[in-house]
Amino acid sequence: MRKLMEQAQQVQSQLAAAQEELSAKTYQGTAGGGAVTVLVSGAGRLVSVDFEPTVLDPEDPEMAGDLVVAAANQAFAAATEDAANSMGDLGEGMDLGGLLG
Repeated sequence: MRKLMEQAQQVQSQLAAAQEELSAKTYQGTAGGGAVTVLVSGAGRLVSVDFEPTVLDPEDPEMAGDLVVAAANQAFAAATEDAANSMGDLGEGMDLGGLLG
């Protein structure tokens, strides 16, 4: 039981470190062939939005909004994938001493 508790503490420490590392990262998403670029943080915050001037058409403001949404979704998907990859292997190799079967 002591060994299991030590392993759990180690995994918790690794998880905290991985979360801190991911929060410090930024992820980029683009849309419209690079006309809109969005940066988001690993903590789930929108950092910046950059537009090519040609995207800002006063006759079609919805297009710019749609491109921002698409670019942001791409960036958040990259952050989510990176988090899943980073967190997925934290519990591997943990000896549960037959507790799960």
